[in-house]
This record gives sequence, C-alpha cells and structure tokens, in this order.
Amino acid sequence: MKTKAAILWGVDEEWSVEEVELDDPKEGEVMVKLAASGLCHSDEHIRTGDLPFPTPVVGGHEGAGVIEKVGPGVTGIELGDHVVLSFLPSCGKCRYCASGMSNLCDLGAGIALGPQLDDTYRFHARGQDVGQMCILGTFTPYTVVHQDSVVKIDKDIPLDKAALVGCGVTTGFGSAVNTADVQPGDVVVVMGCGGIGMNAIQGAKVAGARSIVAIDPVEAKHEHAETFGATHTCGDTDEAWEIVSEMTRGQLADKLIITVGVVEGDNIYEALSLVGKGGRVVVTALGNGDDTTVELSLFELTLYEKQVLGSLFGSSNPRVDIPKLLRLYQEGKILLDELVTKTYSLEEINQGYQDMRDGKNIRGVIIYD
Repeated sequence: MKTKAAILWGVDEEWSVEEVELDDPKEGEVMVKLAASGLCHSDEHIRTGDLPFPTPVVGGHEGAGVIEKVGPGVTGIELGDHVVLSFLPSCGKCRYCASGMSNLCDLGAGIALGPQLDDTYRFHARGQDVGQMCILGTFTPYTVVHQDSVVKIDKDIPLDKAALVGCGVTTGFGSAVNTADVQPGDVVVVMGCGGIGMNAIQGAKVAGARSIVAIDPVEAKHEHAETFGATHTCGDTDEAWEIVSEMTRGQLADKLIITVGVVEGDNIYEALSLVGKGGRVVVTALGNGDDTTVELSLFELTLYEKQVLGSLFGSSNPRVDIPKLLRLYQEGKILLDELVTKTYSLEEINQGYQDMRDGKNIRGVIIYD
C-alpha cells in the first residue's frame, strides 16, 4: 500500500515527509494503523549522528494504534486490537527475558540496523529500501512491525496518550522505580527535565521519595517539574548541591538520575558529587558513541560505596510495565495528558523537533487522522 512517512536520508538533514510503499506483514508481523507518535529525543540523536543508524530510515519509536492486518503465525493479537509499540522487542525466550530482564532481550540487537527481524525491508521510497527506527518506524500513519514489539492494551485508553508509554514514560518512570530503586523517604535528584526527566520525577514521587530536586537550565520547565512532583527546582548542579546539602545536613542525596539531552563525562562527576555514602547515580541519558571519557573520584567510589548504573528502558519489562503504567494513569496516579505540550501534524515534524531543541516542549506528539 501507499502511505506517507517522515524519512531521514542523512545525518544533519531535516525529516522529509513523502510518499512511501509499505509491504503487507510477513510471518509473525502485524500492520498497525497509528493514532499518534511521540517526538522522542532518540530520533533527534539519529539526526545529529550521536546515535549511529543507517539511513534512509523512517523515524519514530513511540506509537500506539489499532491492528489493521495480521500476518501468518501471529498469536495473541487480532484485528481491531488496540496496541502500544514497545521500542524494545521482547521474545520471552532468551536468557534475559527468562531472567526478568526483557529490556535486554537478544532481539534488541536488531533495533539499530534498519530492516525487520528477518533482514528484509517493509518500507520503500525513491526506489530504495528504507529502514525503521527500532524496527518500528512510527512517523507514518501505517507501519508493519513484529509481534514481539507489540503490547495489547485496553480499548478505553486514549491512544494519543498511550503512545508515550512506548518509550519516554516507561524509561523515565522505570529509571526511578527500577534502576535507582527509590525507597520511601529517599532524597532524589533528577538532572534534566525533558520528557524522560519528568517521568523520572513521577516515578520517584510514586516510590515515596520525601524530596525530589529537579535540575534544568530552562526556567520555564521548573513549574512543570513541580506539577509532576518535584519539591525543589534549580538551574544547575551547584545550586542543587546547596539545596540538597541543607535539607540532608550534609549527607547529600540517596539517588540521582541523569536525563539530560546528551550525557557527557562531566555530568557523571557532577552527579557523584551530589550523592552521599551508598548513593546511586543512574545514567539514563544517551551519550555520543565516541565519547569514552568520564571523570570521577575513584577514592569516593570505593570508600563511600557510590554506584553508577546504566538504565535502558528504565530496566522495565514492556509486557508488564506498559499496562501497569496505563492503569496508574487511569487511576490518576501518574500524569500523561500534562506531558504533551503541543501536538503536530506529520508535515510539521521539523517544527516539532525545533520546538524541542528550543526548550519549548516537554513532549511534542504527532497526531494522525
């Protein structure tokens, strides 16, 4: 079938919205008619080259919609089902899935390659095969994905909000609840208040943190951070240190989550200076693949038993945590509507990313007809 999609043809280029040819689903695959797609920072990382990815590629990896077609061999999914697309597939069979770490599923190795899991392409444009971001490609009204990337949800959940749980909400929330293991009474610092940072704040609040200090240089985001649960806001780590030191009588924070746009080595040093003995720093933000330099005090790392942990998808299990988060949303325990600063048409995608770069949006969302 013919449809339209936003394609990135090369690093530092703009997204090009144009007609594409989309194949029918093959073995184990489904076609999804998407209702919405989040404008996540990871796609911006592809555009800038911070995240190496072969082009051309249909961008987007946060989507929700309705099953339009079902390929052979698909089980547990039917026409008309409402689904969220998980940016990380989960086979349920590999060592990591069987150990409860499905965010590290072996199939995840294929999400940065371009083609589908069988090494063939579903999108075609300008006489070329076109890859799919995270084997999803949600910058299009229709996409074909593998069933291992699909999570069925209740039909009464708004699809434009459910789309956000495919990556950003689950990543941020899980970074606090799962990776950081925030406990009741903890003092938590969140460094960076974009879409993922706001959800790390929500996660820390739900987990029972007594104080949540949000750091962001964009002052307009401070009020938003308070909406999601921050008890204190500030513009930089020096100001945060003063706040945390005073409230803890010098013991400093228990947990710190890094959710800046692009993490750099200096951020690790700053983060470790803000946590006390036994403190845990969680690195959720993505860094440039060529950046291998980190500054930290090895003395403090050992004698104060400080920890630095990476977090992929918030150490979450998509088939368990996506429905769980949507139930929390339905019960009013987490906020999704408030995350969406502005909605866009597919043709406005470049403006949406410019607004993100300008710090105007917590999260922009593309809405399809």
